[in-house]
Amino acid sequence: MHSLSALLISALLCQVTGGETIIGLYGETLEIPCNNGVIKAEEVFITQWKYDKADGLSGDLLVWRKNQNVSISATDDYKGRVSMAANFSLLLSAAKLSDQCTFTCLVAIGDIKEYPVNVVIYKSPAGLQVSDKAESLAIGKRTKLGTCVAHDANPAANITWWKNRQPLMSDGNAIYIQTSVLVDPDTGLSSTSAMLEYSAKKEDTDAEFSCSTQPTVGAQLVSSLLTFTITYSTENVVLQVMAPEPLVEGDNVTLKCLADGNPAPTSFNFYLKGELVKVENGDSYTITNVSRDFSGEYNCSLIHNSTLGSSENITVSYLDINLSPSGIIVRLAGETLDLSLQIDSSVVAKVSWTKDGVKLDKEPKFAKVVYSDSGSYECEVTMGLLTRRDSFELVVEGAPIIRQLSKQRGEDGRHKVLTCEAEGSPKPVVSWSINGTSLDESPFINGKITHRITVVPATNLTVSCTVLNDFGFDTRAINVSSLFEEVRMDKQDQSDGSDQTKLVVGVVVGLLVASLVIGLAYWVYVKKSKHGSWKTGEIENGSSEEEKRLGESSQKAEV
Repeated sequence: MHSLSALLISALLCQVTGGETIIGLYGETLEIPCNNGVIKAEEVFITQWKYDKADGLSGDLLVWRKNQNVSISATDDYKGRVSMAANFSLLLSAAKLSDQCTFTCLVAIGDIKEYPVNVVIYKSPAGLQVSDKAESLAIGKRTKLGTCVAHDANPAANITWWKNRQPLMSDGNAIYIQTSVLVDPDTGLSSTSAMLEYSAKKEDTDAEFSCSTQPTVGAQLVSSLLTFTITYSTENVVLQVMAPEPLVEGDNVTLKCLADGNPAPTSFNFYLKGELVKVENGDSYTITNVSRDFSGEYNCSLIHNSTLGSSENITVSYLDINLSPSGIIVRLAGETLDLSLQIDSSVVAKVSWTKDGVKLDKEPKFAKVVYSDSGSYECEVTMGLLTRRDSFELVVEGAPIIRQLSKQRGEDGRHKVLTCEAEGSPKPVVSWSINGTSLDESPFINGKITHRITVVPATNLTVSCTVLNDFGFDTRAINVSSLFEEVRMDKQDQSDGSDQTKLVVGVVVGLLVASLVIGLAYWVYVKKSKHGSWKTGEIENGSSEEEKRLGESSQKAEV
């Protein structure tokens, strides 16, 4: 239909009949072959070109006779546009739509032959542009997006609309495309217009639209990408709370009301624990220097529609602690210390204790303070990221007491080391009743101190240790024997041991001698008995008993 309009215009000058068809490009030189260029020049006498006019008559263009130049016979528009090539093809310059007709080549060889050729002229669109572009698209409402126009083409261009590189087709509902063609009465060229109406969706916010031509000849034309603002009513409202974490007393809180409409609403109602605050030309409201009383529910909504709103609970975190007593606490050893830690917090807090920087397993209790309780105590109370600390220093004081007074001989055996261990606070002064050397004092920790001296006693001594501070004193004594007396006693012990050894040897020797004497006496007795006047039986009986008695004595002596 599109090319028919152009053909009607060209029909005013030309007529198309049957035969071979070739395509020419608008504005360029067209070569129309004679019998497809298959003609032997030496056999040709005459070649003539003519065309079919619209009225059915033929119009002469040019003629060539052997051994003569080409003679132009055209008297109309073709007069200055036609010529002939060496192969007898017709050359037609500045092709127009009016050239769409039948051209005939007549060749005289032995007889006259005719070769008709139909000519069709194509032209790519001069350009592609979108006009009447919409400023925005409304969701659910079919809106004219724009009109894509392809100018001056033949045949008329076919236009396709695209969204995100996908073709759009009319569906009679959300998409409607209306195409029209306008023919230039002077040139016969066609301009195609394709108007797109589109019902947008929310997801079309970033969609890219374009249009293109489907080329009959030449390259495809594509418009620039088009994006549109998608407008839609607010459907959801969200209250955003912008505050530090954790939110504590003294901080600032900003409430921001976010609506999903486009364009976004610019005025909102804020409900601050029941109190209405209107904000014009803005979406935020800031509360400064909040306190724990600000905890609660907060709301925001559209001014013109209070049903579209949102709410959030805000909790102002607080953590207060009170440690009693605190600071420096002084107690006498044995006294009671009542410790109290009060916590006021928005949620349950966690408590930990340290003493002198070392973590304790549990809260310290002081039924009766002792010197080892002295030190710096700190409690740490945490609630999420919120932390509070307090501390006290306990000083336990009292009169010193000597816990142990001991002595031992030095490793070389030439001196004695006396050790006095005491408890008390403040640090007691240690003194001895004698002068010693190599004084050694341990660090004063948890009310304890150890003092050592080295002595070389020449005689037996009674040595006392005295400890003294502002609250009193204590004294204990210990007997220390002379080193020289101990050496003498050691030698005497060695001599006594030697005498005992000699005595044992003498006893053993004496027993052996006695055994020999008894054995000899027994032998003499037996011998006399055999020569005496006693009865044989009595002698034998007596001998038997005596032998037994002497045998037992001999055994005892040996033992």
